[in-house]
Amino acid sequence: MTPDTATAPAKDPWRQRGRLPLLIGTGLLGVGAVALVVYFGYRADSARAVAVGLALGVVPLPLLGLFYWWIDRYEPEPRRYVVAAFLWGAAGAVGIALVFNELLASTFDLSDGQTATFVAPFVEETAKGLFLLATFLRARRVIGGVLDGLFYAGVVGLGFAFIENILYYSASYLGGPELGLGGAQGATATFAIRGLLSPFAHPLFTASLGLAIGLAVLQRSWWARVPLVLGGWAGSMLLHGLWNGSISYAGIAGFALFYLLVVVVFAGFVTLAIVLRQRQFVVLRRSLSYVADRGWIHPAELPWLTYVGYRAQARRHARDLGGRDAAALVRRYQALATRLAFVHDAVMLGRPGRDGVERTLAIRAEMDALRPRLQLPPAIAPLPRPPLLGPPMLTGPPVRWS
Repeated sequence: MTPDTATAPAKDPWRQRGRLPLLIGTGLLGVGAVALVVYFGYRADSARAVAVGLALGVVPLPLLGLFYWWIDRYEPEPRRYVVAAFLWGAAGAVGIALVFNELLASTFDLSDGQTATFVAPFVEETAKGLFLLATFLRARRVIGGVLDGLFYAGVVGLGFAFIENILYYSASYLGGPELGLGGAQGATATFAIRGLLSPFAHPLFTASLGLAIGLAVLQRSWWARVPLVLGGWAGSMLLHGLWNGSISYAGIAGFALFYLLVVVVFAGFVTLAIVLRQRQFVVLRRSLSYVADRGWIHPAELPWLTYVGYRAQARRHARDLGGRDAAALVRRYQALATRLAFVHDAVMLGRPGRDGVERTLAIRAEMDALRPRLQLPPAIAPLPRPPLLGPPMLTGPPVRWS
């Protein structure tokens, strides 16, 4: 059978629909983010202040973005969802927060401290969490576990912090009686607190809900999922409220003490993400070694599908031989192999989710269709057999594989 006449891949039973509405919504969110920045400039009546705020707001993004890119390397999330998550935080959540924070503060005649401590955490964590909740309800293949939940929570939080910081830096640049400083000094002082000491604050607050939704995805019963999501939402609001309250009411010493506590919590989330990312690697090696033993893939392919460095080397090799299309084909094959590994592992451990066997076979069929056109590097020494994390056996009746 030649590549041109290869059998068409089986239909993926979890293929997501509604890509066009998502792209349209993402475009509208992008326009909304730009409109918010313009609005800040109009309200401040100073394009220079907004330009300074925008420049300072960008500074923390590369470092934090690099961390989220690193934890997402083995099974990259769809770019359209990543962009949508960032823009939802930047435009959708910030827009909701601007309206309802001011509305509730004026309705109940609240001070700035009361608004920051009791209103902002509820409004802002609810607004940020709407994206996670909508993605969980509509596209459970996108958020497939705890690491995915932490990833999307962080991306939404980054978008929210980016736009919110522009507002704060602009206001600090303009100065005022309550700030005590203005111009470059005021903006720099605010940047030292928000951009250097606490750039992780908003991603951290939302991480509590992201963790809960990631756990909820793994539950079979809605009676288990609902309390998890509500508990994560409450945790996000509590962290946010304590953070703002320590700034408003606890003084320098109280804020310093709570800041140390927040750093410890943040370190815990980072450690959890690193552990889960390492577990992905172990599962990938174990599952692909097992399917290679079954004859679904050739053992010589394992290095080019498993290690991040070898995966990149395989794409470069294909690009050198066949150009960008050949490299894209290898990238697609690697992505399918990763998805096959995780779905197959869940099936073998008795946690297949919906249509686990059908998804496995559909992914395998697409890989079979792509394989004749692959341009992988020559075989290298076989990988050592990885240790099993658990018994690779099925629960319930046996599964029939083709």
